Formats: sequence, C-alpha cells, structure tokens
Amino acid sequence: MSKTFSTSDVSSHNKPDSLYIIVDEDVYDVTKFQDEHPGGKKILQRVGGKDASKQFWKYHNDSILKKYQGKLQVGSLDSKPKAEPAPEPVKEEPKAQPAPEAGTASVEPTAAAEEEVEVLDQYGDMIPFADPSWYQTFPSPHFNQSHADLREEVRDWVEEKIMPYIDEWEEAKRIPEEIYKEVGQKGWLAGLMGAEYPRHLVSNTVKSVPPEKWNQFHELIITDELARVGSGGFVWNVLGGFGIGCPPVLKYGKKELVDRIMPGILNGDKRICLAITEPDAGSDVANLTCEAKLSEDGKHYIVNGEKKWITNGIWADYFTTAVRTGEGGMNGISVLLIERSAGGVETKRMDCQGVWSSGTTFVSFDDVKVPVENLIGKENKGFRVIMTNFNHERIGIIIQATRFSRVCYEESVKYASKRETFGKKLIEHPVIRLKLAEMARQIEATYAWLEQVIYQASHMDETEAMLKLGGPIAGLKAQSTRVFEFCAREASQIFGGISYTRGGRGAKIERLYRDVRAYAIPGGSEEIMLDLSMRQSMRVHKILGMKL
Repeated sequence: MSKTFSTSDVSSHNKPDSLYIIVDEDVYDVTKFQDEHPGGKKILQRVGGKDASKQFWKYHNDSILKKYQGKLQVGSLDSKPKAEPAPEPVKEEPKAQPAPEAGTASVEPTAAAEEEVEVLDQYGDMIPFADPSWYQTFPSPHFNQSHADLREEVRDWVEEKIMPYIDEWEEAKRIPEEIYKEVGQKGWLAGLMGAEYPRHLVSNTVKSVPPEKWNQFHELIITDELARVGSGGFVWNVLGGFGIGCPPVLKYGKKELVDRIMPGILNGDKRICLAITEPDAGSDVANLTCEAKLSEDGKHYIVNGEKKWITNGIWADYFTTAVRTGEGGMNGISVLLIERSAGGVETKRMDCQGVWSSGTTFVSFDDVKVPVENLIGKENKGFRVIMTNFNHERIGIIIQATRFSRVCYEESVKYASKRETFGKKLIEHPVIRLKLAEMARQIEATYAWLEQVIYQASHMDETEAMLKLGGPIAGLKAQSTRVFEFCAREASQIFGGISYTRGGRGAKIERLYRDVRAYAIPGGSEEIMLDLSMRQSMRVHKILGMKL
C-alpha cells in the first residue's frame, strides 16, 4: 500500500461508520468487516482508531492476516520503516596459487577444488533455523539458482492459495479438488517420482526448472515448501496417495498401461493411491492376505480382500495394490493396478486422530476383475516393487516431518517474541530459549542427514540404493518423526492453552500435535524402523567387508 497515515489520522476513524485499526504499523479499514468478525462488532469497536497488534496476535496467526490483508489494508503508518533490499552476497575472488618451488612438480587443482559453490540470495523471514541454512546465504553444494527459483514459485502459490484457507479446509476435512488439479497443471506432480522428470507424459512442465535440469533436490523443495502450511492432511491430500501409488506404476508398469493412465494422473485429472496395509497386516507386509486368483481364461485376476488406512482412497480412480497370488510369505506377493471403474471396489472414509483432510479409507475388493496387463512388475515378485518404493515413501515422510518440526519451532519463536509474561517477553526467559535451542539442534541435525541421504540416492542406481540406503533411511525416518514429536510438544508448552484449542493463534501447533502419530506409524513404525536400520546396515556392511 502506498498511502501513509499518522497515528492521529487513524485515531479519528474510531466510530462504527468509519472504523480503522492498526496491526504491526499497517492500517486496516474494518468498517464493513464488523458484521463478519467472528468475535462480534464490540471487540473491533473497542480498538477502533488504535493499535490492535497485541490483541490481534493474542488470538490469530499469520494465515488470518494474509487472508484479509488484500481486502482490508488501506495503508501503513508513516513511522513504519521501509523494507530495505537484501544485501548482495559477497563472493570471494579466487586466491592466486603460489608458484611451485624449483624442482617440484606443478599440481593441477582437482575438479572438486575448481567447483564453485553458489551462494544464493537470502529468502524468507530470516529467523535462524526456521528455514534450511541455504535460504539464509549459507553456501551449499546441493542447491543452485534453479532450486531457488522453484522455491519461490511454490512458496508464492502456497502463500496466496493455501495459507489463508487451510484452517477452514481442515475443519471441513477436505481440500478443494481444484487445488490438486492445479498442482498437476503446474507440473509439480510429475517431479515427485524420485527419478528423472517424465516430460513425455505431461502437458505442462515446471515453470521455473527445465526438465533436463530436474533432480531429487527439486523434489525435496516441492514437498518441503508445501509442508510449510503446517498440515499433514493438506500435504497427504495433494501428495500422499499420489507420491507412493504412482512411482511403482511408472517404474514397473507395462508401457501400454503407463501411456494410457499416467498423463491423466500427472496432470491432476485422475487420482491414484497405494493399497498395501490391511486390517491384520501393517508393517508385516509379507503376511498380507488380499487374494488375486487368475481367471480360467487367463485374462484377468479376480481380487477379493480388504485394505485399511489407505491415504486418498476415498476419491482414488486407481489403486496400486499388493495382493497374494502365490504361496505364503514374501515370495507369493504381486502388485496390481486396480481401476475403480472395473466395479467391485467399495471405499469408506475413516475418521482418524490427525491428517483429517487426507481421505484415509477402508477399501473392499469384491470379485474385482483386473486385466493381466495391469500387473506391476512380475507375478509373485511384487515384494521387491514394494520394498524399493518404501525408500521413496519414507524420504517423503522425513521431508514433511522435518519441515513440520521447523513450523513448530518458527511459530514458537514468533509467539515468544510477542507474548509477555511476568513483565518480559517469553523469549527473554532462559527456559524458553533453552526449549528453542533444543528444537533447533535436533532439526538441523536431522536435515543435514536428509541432505546426505538425498545426495547419495541421486548418485546410486535403484538396486544399490535399496541395498545401501534402506538402513540409513529407516533410521532417519525414526529420527525425523521423534524430532517432530519433540518439537510439537515443546511448541505446545510454549503456547500453553491456546495450542490446546482448535483455531486461532495456536492452530498450527494444535493441528500438528494431532498429526504426529500419522508420521510415527505409517511407512514403518519407529520401533520397526530402528530395528531395520541396524539389521539392514549390518547385513550390507558384512557384504562390504566389515571387520569385527
């Protein structure tokens, strides 16, 4: 807003027919908003013509300000400092190499020494540890300008289209269908496959990154920036079922099947989910019982059985489904792409503790006819398909849980910098700073491990990654969800009672606290992950020549 006001200008607008308030030195005309205000007219009228910042932040969070700012802000106080442009990062000139001494060989610099690490412009609110360090002009070998451009593309969309409305969508337990459609149209869905960007299968590619430059750190950014919303339900709605149900089809499905269904999925017209977990088989995948028998003519599998806790199943068109086609155990499992349109598929929504808008579903298959062409991989060899997919699924969970930990931390810093108790702001109390420091310490350690794993995954083929990274990823999955639980608890302690009630200033913390278990259990519970991390790592390192 270009118009400026003095405090005396604002103070003259203190009547119901002309009512202005100040929030953080910005001026809002709330005259027509009085009838819409959830707290009633009187609350606004009591602060008419005055600075209402303290009252506003006591009850509301950033999303409310973003939602109404464009409609209600009419200017700013003349005392508000103008935003200064971010300083240009200082790039050191390469140092001159000393000449070699007589009689010594000249040593050429290695490729690693010549490689220039790009220092990117600062981005975001610059709260320490609230974003990854490369957002704050710290050098990183993993990110370049294309990653920064994608970050801005996603964040701008989230700030405009998601943040102002997420609270009401959560209460409705549904994200508008056009949001998922838009994620597909922007080309983001196609970039979440843990592989090269499938340019040939999409109508639109990502605006800020050419397909040939796409890597797994771009995928990290999409998931991470969407998770800034602070809602597991939202992220699972737009990425959940898709992110784990689509990659097996793309990697192992027959070309005819991929060409037929994948464009509709990647462009956001159709939805897909992964159906593995059953009422009696969760992490113990090898003992699932949903049965698929070959028809007499050998043209179809006839599927019967149930699946439970299936993300996005309630509105899925396709189900990437683990079924039993052979003997007991892992050697009798196959994966089929089941289409809802075949008939015999029934879905019922499940009410859960958290991730309300994710569409958690109980699925029943009753004599569903599945063409043999819809077999993903080979018959009775589906366990490998499932296991290779788990690495990608768990990395997605890790990215989300780590960002949710940052959200808990960031919200706590902002709240502690405004809230006063015993004559001081909360952040001035050492006990609060200790809580924040503990959160930051654990978040940064987890994110550093995450970057390491993604770098390794992007430089290994699928077989090597499954062998070498299965253990570390399992351990990191448990690490990230335990840090998330810790940060959600500490944030709730900092916010106090307002994080115990839904909505308002503590909405994100209350919501994320409910979402914790949805990250600690799916994709492999923490206890199983920690055991797997050691069993798998010991087995691999024995092969690599471990000496004890």
